[in-house]
Amino acid sequence: MNQDFIDLLRAFADAEVRFLVVGAYALALHGRPRATGDLDVWVEATPENAARVVRALAAFGAPLTDIAEADFAREGVTYQIGVPPGRIDILTDLTGINFGEAWADRMRRPFGNVEVDFIGRASFIRNKRATGRPKDLGDIEGME
Repeated sequence: MNQDFIDLLRAFADAEVRFLVVGAYALALHGRPRATGDLDVWVEATPENAARVVRALAAFGAPLTDIAEADFAREGVTYQIGVPPGRIDILTDLTGINFGEAWADRMRRPFGNVEVDFIGRASFIRNKRATGRPKDLGDIEGME
């Protein structure tokens, strides 16, 4: 498991960021592991959470020259750190679902030695179906 992923998630947990692990790591949690080149993390897009995100990113050592706290408070932002296979994508929205609903459906599990929240199965399926991309539809085939 990539140590940078664990360190970032620990920084988020320590700063009390409201976030969900999504993407291929969530897919693996739901029983369908596949290769991936990144860690996808969905953060709640609110001013309060944005301040926590920036604090956590600074503690992690992420470059913050091209992103502002306000960016994490609005939907539609993707902030990338690194390159595959160690890239981290921080997202402020996901297609077809809202953060509040997904938060209510979350699952807490260990990621390395850090307890984190993953997107729940129902929210995961709703998101993948809403994107309509063949790769995403393949991810949820047989999960419903």
